[in-house]
Amino acid sequence: EVSCRRLGGGLVQTGGSLRLSCAASKRTSSNNGMGWFRQAPGKEREFVASISWSGGDTYYAESVKGRFTISRERASTKVDLQMNSLKPEDTAVYYCAVSRYAYGSSQAGHYQYWGQGTLVTVSS
Repeated sequence: EVSCRRLGGGLVQTGGSLRLSCAASKRTSSNNGMGWFRQAPGKEREFVASISWSGGDTYYAESVKGRFTISRERASTKVDLQMNSLKPEDTAVYYCAVSRYAYGSSQAGHYQYWGQGTLVTVSS
């Protein structure tokens, strides 16, 4: 019910940009917050960004603030993550998720549906 895709190549150089797009079924996401998480090799999954159902409220991890932008249109079933000024430490599998609530959250347990993940590799 949640599918993610990468717009552009999965391997980018440091300082480059990449856009991720996620689409969820209308039944599961039109009134729900959505978020992005990532998991680097050998590390736990971590929060990246979230957005409310209306698109009016966003929240970012400190590590990506100012570089990444999450966006969606009001009650849309699609959410994008624009990633700029990429760093090698951004290398991870990125997951899109649908929140149980109208607002996004940094807590993985607040999300009920998860996408399959897409790999982003940033070379130094």
